[in-house]
Amino acid sequence: MNASAKLDVSFYNRSNVLQVAEELLGKILVTNFDNKITAARIVETEAYNGIVDKASHAYNNRRTARTEIMYGNAGTAYVYLCYGIHHLFNVVTNAKNIPHAILIRAAEPVYGLETMLNRTRKLIVDNTLTKGPGNVSKALGIDTAHTGLSLLGKKIFIVDDNYSAHKNAVSTSVRIGVDYAAEDALLPYRFYIKGNVFVSGKIK
Repeated sequence: MNASAKLDVSFYNRSNVLQVAEELLGKILVTNFDNKITAARIVETEAYNGIVDKASHAYNNRRTARTEIMYGNAGTAYVYLCYGIHHLFNVVTNAKNIPHAILIRAAEPVYGLETMLNRTRKLIVDNTLTKGPGNVSKALGIDTAHTGLSLLGKKIFIVDDNYSAHKNAVSTSVRIGVDYAAEDALLPYRFYIKGNVFVSGKIK
């Protein structure tokens, strides 16, 4: 991975979480744990608009030991456990004390496939390897121990290799699994690359 292409804080520290979520499509998420490098191209994201978003962990200015990371610096990893099983990786954006976050829902493997197979105990690379947010984290070795890590560092970071997720190939929809969020469950805050086999969920 070309370190010069690593996204800097200016990419993350922007006020429009929807714009950042869309622009993360096509970028490459990289992990480097125990000298094992794995990387996957982001093909699906979901935006969470902080204290005004009923689907956000920070809705109504909720602050807990877990969610405090969301109020931190832009370009920080927020990783939480879902259903006691899945480690879900999110990117914290916007200025400090504005808890915007973007869930990485799916990615396409590009490097370190053997390591990904070992981590997921799979025999072959297919679209289930990194389809869905839990699988992304498992394949890339991300868990809750990594919450709070800076994405400007060397363990988890995102790079731009000039790949363009062309506008005609980008679609939006409602988010997945947020029915509890009442009217906010209907917001078109999910972004994905049309036709990519790693994209999760079904389009209604």
